[in-house]
Amino acid sequence: MNFTRWSARFPGTQRRAAARSDRGSVPAARGEAGQPDETPADGTAPAADEPRPPTLDDLSLREVLGHLPALVALVHGPEHRVAYVNDAYAAVFGDRAPGVPAATGLPELEELGLLPLMDQVLRSGTPRTVKSRRTAKGGSYTITCTPLDFPDGGGVLVFAADVTDHADAAERLRAAERRQRETAVTLQRSLLPQELEQPDDLRIAATYQPGGKDAAVGGDWYDVITLGAGRTALVIGDVMGRGVRAAAVMGQLRTAVRAYARLDLPPHEVLQLLDGLAAEIDASQIATCVYAVHDPNEGRLVYASAGHLPILVREEDGTVHRAEDHTGPPLGTGGWMHTSGTIALPPGSTAVLYTDGLVERRREDIDEGVAALERALSGATGTPQVVCDRLMRALGITTDHDDDVAVLVVQHPARKGHDAELFHNAALELLGGIEAAPRARAFATGVLSSWRFPVELSDLGVLATSELVANSLQHGTPPMRLRLRRTDRRLIIEVTDGDDHLPRRRRAEPADEAGRGISIVATIASSWGSRRTPGGGKAVWCEFALPDS
Repeated sequence: MNFTRWSARFPGTQRRAAARSDRGSVPAARGEAGQPDETPADGTAPAADEPRPPTLDDLSLREVLGHLPALVALVHGPEHRVAYVNDAYAAVFGDRAPGVPAATGLPELEELGLLPLMDQVLRSGTPRTVKSRRTAKGGSYTITCTPLDFPDGGGVLVFAADVTDHADAAERLRAAERRQRETAVTLQRSLLPQELEQPDDLRIAATYQPGGKDAAVGGDWYDVITLGAGRTALVIGDVMGRGVRAAAVMGQLRTAVRAYARLDLPPHEVLQLLDGLAAEIDASQIATCVYAVHDPNEGRLVYASAGHLPILVREEDGTVHRAEDHTGPPLGTGGWMHTSGTIALPPGSTAVLYTDGLVERRREDIDEGVAALERALSGATGTPQVVCDRLMRALGITTDHDDDVAVLVVQHPARKGHDAELFHNAALELLGGIEAAPRARAFATGVLSSWRFPVELSDLGVLATSELVANSLQHGTPPMRLRLRRTDRRLIIEVTDGDDHLPRRRRAEPADEAGRGISIVATIASSWGSRRTPGGGKAVWCEFALPDS
């Protein structure tokens, strides 16, 4: 194809050619009538032999396009026949013969997926741009297709800028972000419980879903901590940050919660300690947390919340209750005295603890998300893991979700038939005096025999009962109470009294007549412990593991 013939027909080309023809004729004398005075405004006339500065009209289109560092190709007609490629284009893709359709003469355009775009540009007359298209050889180009009008048809000017360095840098950045995210996910998962503790009286499951590939991993966490005497601590929290830093803070807080839980403190005191620690770990990081304790003898959750979303409890008939009171500011803010509240968890009920990623949506009030979770929970039945999965699906949580999600589902099963026979409670009010210890031993003997324990275990249980009661009679104050409890896995013996002085194990000297009771209990039992009770007083307990049947 004759490019000279085409270039002469570009819009404005004929005017520029006429201007060059005029400049070739003899100019009129400066200052003559009808001719403009070319004297500069400052009054200085140019020297007669001073060269005239070049203008754009002095250059041909081929010269302009040929010297561009960008890749330029001109195609014409519905088949996009090759009209011209500049030197930069030929240096990258090779020389191209004029007149050949682009589908065969410019295979790189098809490789870049530009032929359908060129069809669209030719039909609509609107320029289009695509960014960072990569060739098989590894080069990346940002390409603009501009329509051109000619007397005998339309064409498309293809202008490609080499952005390989930029694209490679962006890919390296994305790869670094992927590695950082993978590191954060690995750290996050390693800091979460690898296997949840399963208390005798509860069935528990949890789910953690990191945010999608474009979302940074956050600091969501959960935990289940057995406290002894059948009591269980449930924890869920969220560090308000992203990446490895948030995961590291989360790990420190989770470790601290487990340490404070071993002190067997009320929930609000645990959060009070966490509040001070969170500010010391990282003052710029704020975390929310719920800490709840389940006591099978009371059938309820005692909880405290630091800026976290409310616990939801579904009763056996599908009614859902929301724990809304006793919520303080997030951890790390300081200056707040947390308080504990309670919510019933009767047999047959299910409690759900969760982070904001489950219910928070853009352009929606978070209360709407909590209400949607309540509706989903009211119809969610099955095992705890099934309930977890159903809630995640009902709330639309997928692998592309834009935030981390942690869900902890706790069921207090209603036991019937043979299963119910494995769980028993027996209690005795202890009146002061010398008769209290013999009555406690007789009560324990009768109860353990009725539960059909082996003789050896019954004897150990009666001995532990005697020592705990003797310790309470000597160091405690009324009211006193003995409670025996059996589950499918252990025997629990607990004595409560009105004195809040906690016993400790100590080494008794040979000449001492007292001080050996707690040591004896610690020796014969699987575990033992003590805690202060609400309203003053204490509870001292021990556990015996039941033999496998």
